[in-house]
Amino acid sequence: MALDEVQRRLLKEIAGLESLPKGAYNIRANGTAVARETTANIDIVPKQGDEPGIEIHVKPGTKQESVHIPVVLSESGLKETVYNDFYIGEDCDVVVVAGCGIDNCGGRDSQHDGVHRFWIGRNSHVRYVENHYGSGTGAGKRILNPVTELTLAEGATVELEMVQIKGVSSTNRTTKATLAGDAHMVVRERLMTAGEQTACSIYHVVLDGESSSADVVSRGVARDRSYQKLDLGIEGNAACSGHTECDSIIMDEAKILAVPSLAANCVDAQLVHEAAIGKIAGDQLIKLMTLGLTEKEAEEQIISGFLK
Repeated sequence: MALDEVQRRLLKEIAGLESLPKGAYNIRANGTAVARETTANIDIVPKQGDEPGIEIHVKPGTKQESVHIPVVLSESGLKETVYNDFYIGEDCDVVVVAGCGIDNCGGRDSQHDGVHRFWIGRNSHVRYVENHYGSGTGAGKRILNPVTELTLAEGATVELEMVQIKGVSSTNRTTKATLAGDAHMVVRERLMTAGEQTACSIYHVVLDGESSSADVVSRGVARDRSYQKLDLGIEGNAACSGHTECDSIIMDEAKILAVPSLAANCVDAQLVHEAAIGKIAGDQLIKLMTLGLTEKEAEEQIISGFLK
């Protein structure tokens, strides 16, 4: 790959890659595709028209295959919006690893807005991993505004693992999903902000089909003077079940706003929301400090366990 040392470090942080992955992949660096591979069952092609990005086509019946589409930015002042469309055939089982890492050592803001749109076929299963990471010593911000839109056919399932725990100055994450009958969605979000960072996570899930379900759980830690807004919403239009949960630790002078939204448009829709915001319990700190940890070490241990 035509990547420098900084870009390779970013790639390892967001996708766990030290070399080219097995399976299909499209690796993007500073606005350009630097490596691409397809397989017999997964095709990746540039989008046609005005939208920059790629299309990923997964053939029906594809099992135990993966697609890696990470993005790295190391050029200060670079701003881009990319559209990636996923067409998942019926009866598939695939893993998609996405995410973006930005290293900004300059004075201008760097920004990547990735729009990922999924059409998931009948009885298919998709595991989607999206990691965000920021680094760099410059005054310029590291900005990420991801959008994920999912349409699930009957019997389809999707698992989303959304992680952002270091270095991102500002993020607005929007996830929208529409589920047909017997389709299921599970979301596990982990988020940490520090300094003056801001993060907004918006989930809007529409349960249109009988026996569809969604389980959306967000865990966050806000430190220093950072700000988090968690807007988790489910709309039930049939006999369905939905659950959202915000569980947050607040520290220092940080602020957290949890905004639950449940809309039941069917008498058989069962929707539940849970929310908890609080500081680290003193007895937890004391217990770890009696084992020889300093207060700071004890805090880090608790946060690490909380965000696992």
